[in-house]
Parts: sequence; C-alpha cells; structure tokens
Amino acid sequence: MPYSLENRLVVGVASSALFDLTDSDAFFQQHSEEEYRQYQDDLIDETLRPGVAFPFIQRLLGLNDLRSSDDPVVEVIVLSKNDPSTGLRVLRSVQAHKLNISRAVFAQGKAPYDYIGAFDMSLFLSANRSDVDAATKLGFPAGHVLPSTAVYDAEDPSLRVAFDFDGVLGGDESERVYKESEDLAQYQKYESDNVSRPLDPGPLKNLLEDLNMIQKLELERKSREDDYVLRLRISLITARSAPAHERAVRSLREWGVTVNDAFFLGGIEKSKILEVMHPHIFFDDQTTHLEPASSFVAGVHVPYGVANQTITQPAVKSQSAGLEPTRDLRPVASENSELGKESDK
Repeated sequence: MPYSLENRLVVGVASSALFDLTDSDAFFQQHSEEEYRQYQDDLIDETLRPGVAFPFIQRLLGLNDLRSSDDPVVEVIVLSKNDPSTGLRVLRSVQAHKLNISRAVFAQGKAPYDYIGAFDMSLFLSANRSDVDAATKLGFPAGHVLPSTAVYDAEDPSLRVAFDFDGVLGGDESERVYKESEDLAQYQKYESDNVSRPLDPGPLKNLLEDLNMIQKLELERKSREDDYVLRLRISLITARSAPAHERAVRSLREWGVTVNDAFFLGGIEKSKILEVMHPHIFFDDQTTHLEPASSFVAGVHVPYGVANQTITQPAVKSQSAGLEPTRDLRPVASENSELGKESDK
C-alpha cells in the first residue's frame, strides 16, 4: 500500500537552508561542474555543518515521538538542484546529524519547487531567493531563509515558532488598504468596519493548522503522562494594535487555528520581542523586521503580497548540478514599508 502523506505536516527543505553551503558555493562559483562534482566526491564523508533552518527542522522531527515510528506526524523532504551523484553528500550529512529524513528529490539543474504540490507540503524553505519567489508566484507556501548567526541550546527539545500576521498567516488585503490611503486613521477605521469579516488565509495558514495538529497530540499525551512537558509553542508577533487587533483574532478563530501568544506591538520594534522569545524560526513578509534580529533569530522572509512587489536584478552564474548556491538571482523589494508604523501585521 502506498505511503500516505495525509494527516502529517510535510515540509520541503533545500539543502541550502538545512546546511551551511558557504564553502561549496564558493567552489562552485569558481570551477566547472565536473570539478565541482569531484569536489563533492572527495568530501563525501565530511559532514556539512548545520545551516540556519537546521535547529527548526531538527526539533520539528523530534516531535515524531508523539506517534508510532511507522506513522510520523512530521515528514521532511529534501528538495535539491543537485543531481543524484552530488546529492550523496547531502544525505550522508543528514544521516551523520541523525535527522530522520529518508526522502529527497534531486532535480539536476531544475528548481524542485514544482513538486511542492505533489507532496502536499505546508512549507518550502530555501536560501535561494529566486526559487522562493517562483514558488510563491505559483501559490506555494515558501520562505526565504535569511543569513543568521543565532545560536540555540542543543539540549533544549522545545520548539518555538513565531509568525507575523498580514502577508504570512493572513492575506494582504489590509496592507493594500493602507498603501492606497497612507492614512493610519483610515486604515484603523477600515479594520473596525470589517472586524466581523475574516481576512482570506495567507500562504502559511495551513502550516499553522498542521502545527496545531501536533499541539493536540501533545495535549493528548499530557493527559496520559502528567510529567510530560509540552514542547511546541506558537506565537503571533504583529505590528497591529487596538482596534485592528480584533480582526486578526477573529480571523484566526474563523480559520480554526490558534496561537499560544499574541503580541500586538503598534509599531514597536519586533526585534525587542524576538530577542527575549528567541524563537527557532520567525516568518515575516518584510525583511525590515528580520534583519535587525539576525543575530538571535532564524528569520524567514515570506515574499508574498503587496509588500513584496519586485524588480529583478541581473542573473549570476546559473546552477545546474551543484548544491544550491546562496549567491543567487535575488529580486529586490521596491516597497518594503512598515504599513503605518503599526500595520505590518
């Protein structure tokens, strides 16, 4: 009987997000593909160092102990531009780090995001911005993993996930209203007038839904084992404030999803909260909130909606067989605003 991906959280992760490919990228940029292939063969037993998304993926996979080993609640699939040969080092590194990942897609020279829908993924993570942009345009839930120097306690099994609201969990309707008016009072009135009408779900609403599924499994285990400590905690960190906060809360309720914490900051710098919370991953649709926190948070940019209208920069050397380079074709946001100093939700 075929292995089913139903009733699981399925995450696709590029090797560029899972591992630190700085050295591999540098070699690829300066040598031929055949030399690069030999380089990876020579280093096949040299384990790749963890990348920015590694702590998140490692802890997410750790939650598989909530169900039997033949029925994991989390499935992580490597999506790579490697060919199967150069991809061997990636899977060797997966094994060396004892990550419970057994499935991978190696699509030589092709962006593997085409397969996100085939695997019913709730999230695709990559350090290659052009791949994330393309996946987002196709309607897939994708995030660009930004450089980070955050350090996490390897002995701590807890997993803290934080989301921005508009353009991430919710659609960008409200942000468009503000951009058209550039008037905070008018924006607040619009939100108050529409408080009972939920926003359309955004690109990562299904991810939150699947994380809630895992939290329910944790609560069930807690009911059986008094000493069990809940590991997964979900937070909302938004620049919305009263009265606009209510529409966000009502939207979450209408979608049937929940968060443990909600911060309605009204323009206060998000990094102040992130530094205290120290989430293992934080999703935001604007890099202006991610970059100030890069030393203590693994930040993921969700290039969705009106805040991410882009212009395209000249292409760099194309990638056909190697590990996804981190120097890539990178659209630059022409508008990366704060939505009324408060409403980059």
